[in-house]
Amino acid sequence: MKGFKFMRRMGKLRSSEQTPAEFSAESEANVFHQEPKPRRLRRSWIAAYAGLVLLSAFLVGAEKKYVAANTVTYYKVLVKGEEIGKISEESELDRLFEEKRQEYQTKYPDSVMVLQTSGITTEQEQAYKPEIDSEGTLDKLNGMLKAYAVGVQLTVDGKSVGIVKDQETANAVLNGIKEHYAPAVAAAAGAQLKKMSAASSKTLATSAGGDKIKSASIEEEVSIVPVKADPNKVMSVEEAVKALTEGKEEPVVYTVQEGDTISGIAKRFSITQDEIFRNNPAVKELTLQIGDELQLTVPQPALTVVTVEQVTEQVVTEPEVIVRTSDQLPAGKSKVVRPGQTGLKEMQYRLTKENGLVVKEEWLGQTVVKESLPEVVYRGTKVVGEGTGMFAWPVSGAALSSSFGERWGRVHKGVDLVSGNRTIKAADAGTVTFAGVQSGYGNVVIVDHKNGYVTYYGHLSRISVSVGQRLEQGGKIGIMGNTGRSTGTHLHFEIRKNGTAVNPLKYLK
Repeated sequence: MKGFKFMRRMGKLRSSEQTPAEFSAESEANVFHQEPKPRRLRRSWIAAYAGLVLLSAFLVGAEKKYVAANTVTYYKVLVKGEEIGKISEESELDRLFEEKRQEYQTKYPDSVMVLQTSGITTEQEQAYKPEIDSEGTLDKLNGMLKAYAVGVQLTVDGKSVGIVKDQETANAVLNGIKEHYAPAVAAAAGAQLKKMSAASSKTLATSAGGDKIKSASIEEEVSIVPVKADPNKVMSVEEAVKALTEGKEEPVVYTVQEGDTISGIAKRFSITQDEIFRNNPAVKELTLQIGDELQLTVPQPALTVVTVEQVTEQVVTEPEVIVRTSDQLPAGKSKVVRPGQTGLKEMQYRLTKENGLVVKEEWLGQTVVKESLPEVVYRGTKVVGEGTGMFAWPVSGAALSSSFGERWGRVHKGVDLVSGNRTIKAADAGTVTFAGVQSGYGNVVIVDHKNGYVTYYGHLSRISVSVGQRLEQGGKIGIMGNTGRSTGTHLHFEIRKNGTAVNPLKYLK
């Protein structure tokens, strides 16, 4: 455009000031002199533009490299979908989990601790120079982390009775409960409970003695179920055994049985006599009857351990008295010509217990260890109705269902006998002093043997004698029955010497 305008100016000069010849020569010289200048300008401009393009391309490439060099990969930490912060590496989260689990495990060494990490997730992200606070994020998460103990729950009849560490511990607890009541059986089964208190061990050893424990079993069905538990509620073997054998105090109704006394009941349930009288104001020691119901508040263990034991007891036997008549002595007088010597026999019983309390007693038989030496006595003329001091079994083929004395929490003044032959006979010669009904005994016959001995025959279904009647040894007294305070058909038989009940097994031959 500038060249065009220049040519136009040149044309005007030529027409107004110069001749054609002059114009021709000069213009040609001027034209050829001015033409190179616009070409140099275009080349400079193109070069400048190219330089700018190259510079821009360099700057863009450099910027991309810088941004790429400062772009960081990080991880968002989310709890139940909500972001709580950012961390640089996922391994930081793993380290926190392990440290926290170890912290809980150290705090509760007797439990297997599991960290609760469900709901905690991460999302990978990339950004240019992001703000990452790993320490702050992990500190925040650390305060939110909880743990639980892996355990097993002991359940009886759908009710939880305790939580322990694992199946092995649960087995040790159940075996420990058996050992509490029957140490010999539990030891034979490989008891794992090793830390029993010295007092408990002594008590168990004393009760077992030389006797044989045949079996021990838990009556209830015990379920063992894995659970997540509060570590503070996980019990050790010792704690669980103690809790399950001591039980919780609960009100119960106890029915008085033959031989029971207030003191015996108090001892049996480890309570005081005052507690019994306080809960039963109408009850008096001297008026306590079989079948009376007592309101008691006693510990009730969650489990019932049934043990069967074979017990051997040594009984001193009184010597047989051999009486010989002599007309040298006045009637009713006697003289010992050879003193007797006592013997010794072993009585075998089978006891069934529930949590250490006898619920069933069976007599298995007896073995004579040492024979007694008979005593020889000279007496005057024998009088009908006067005893010899030698006692025969009052029923044929007798089996003992309850023995004499204060044993296993009861006082029994005689022995209970059962037999297929229900005819009751006088154990020795004597005179009937009572034939009728007495409280507790039902139909009872009392025979005075006129030598300091008196015998009782209780719970008869029928009485065959009358007061004043004189009996020879073996004379029929009545029929075995279940009258009075009785738990089944049997004969309650007593021997009293000078008014005091003695063990009939020492005299019966």
